[in-house]
Amino acid sequence: MALNLEEIYVDLHQNPELSFQEFRTAGIVAGHLEDLGYEVHTEIGQTGVVGVLFNGDGPTVLLRADMDGLPVLEETGLDYASEARGTDRAGNDVPVMHACGHDVHVTALLGAAEELAETTNEWSGTVIALFQPAEEEGGGAQAMVDDGLYDIVPTPDVVLGQHVGPLPAGLVGLHAGVTMAAADSIGITMHGVGGHGSRPETTVDPVLMTATLAVRLQQIVSREVGPLEQAVVTVGQIHGGTKNNIIPAKASLGLSVRTFNRDVRSRVIGAIERIANAEAEAAGAVRAPEIEYQESFPLTVNDPDATERARTALTEVLGADHVIDSGVVSGSEDVGVLADAVGAPLVYWFIGGSDHSLFVGADFTQGFPTDIASNHSPLFAPVIEPTLSAGVRVLVTAAREWLA
Repeated sequence: MALNLEEIYVDLHQNPELSFQEFRTAGIVAGHLEDLGYEVHTEIGQTGVVGVLFNGDGPTVLLRADMDGLPVLEETGLDYASEARGTDRAGNDVPVMHACGHDVHVTALLGAAEELAETTNEWSGTVIALFQPAEEEGGGAQAMVDDGLYDIVPTPDVVLGQHVGPLPAGLVGLHAGVTMAAADSIGITMHGVGGHGSRPETTVDPVLMTATLAVRLQQIVSREVGPLEQAVVTVGQIHGGTKNNIIPAKASLGLSVRTFNRDVRSRVIGAIERIANAEAEAAGAVRAPEIEYQESFPLTVNDPDATERARTALTEVLGADHVIDSGVVSGSEDVGVLADAVGAPLVYWFIGGSDHSLFVGADFTQGFPTDIASNHSPLFAPVIEPTLSAGVRVLVTAAREWLA
């Protein structure tokens, strides 16, 4: 019986799961892949699922979708909106939403897996349908590789993947070379000497250190990154103290760093370390700051030759007006880990998921629009069709370009 993709999508949307907790989603995926005749492997990298379809001699194509949701309270007002809750790594009870569209990715890959299984008389080779956990934490792809992924499945000749975004549904955005930024999350704890708020002279104030550090870090992009280079240093959180009249012994801040060049990344991170240590020394801190490196995403780099090959195939099927160059995106992905681990070329693209009426007069060459609910927003709500149909069609078209 044919898969009901809309039914699958709605179910996944209503039941999102946090990173490395995608147990229900993984079970649904594994069940459908088994029904379609794929050789199924589960619990790779904790919750990852891979289906392999062998169909004679020919290239091996890996198609990837990510499965995890986000700790976001959905505000779309959809009748199938998520009301799910989960427990994050810190033990907090949080709302959970597919605010990044991974439910679209899973559903579209299941649809593509179905179509490829039903048309084996038209191609030969091997298809790997990979459903990855924990993309949002930047560790899911590496977890699968470290868990012996390529001891279980054949080495792919190409890795293909897609991400839904705020473009008109059915539009495909593809860019050769560096496509998405590297991202690093960094936590810094400044150590001082606590005391009474009325006697600051007896203390070394870590709140002031942290506040000054937050401002001084902004000089990195403005004064240490060249005008033709790109970087973002964002202070996303500051924590310190428990009461207005108590100077605490420590305070912390959390950084998000985005870069598009390995040399720039190295210089920016080096500058963060230098400035944090200098700020602590200038304030007379009792010890050096603690610098903790947390989630990390590599650059997403599309192989130029493979990208142009995919662009040609997609243009022939979809039409030139439906395939654009989406440029470089400041968001981040870990899909490249799956390709880099075996030296395979990567082709990763964006598919539109938004109502066409929202884009009258828009210039897509300038990147994603800023006035339409985007990924990670509580209002992010891809239209079901033609988003799902397009997602399936694009995956199948790209895969068939390599399959003999």
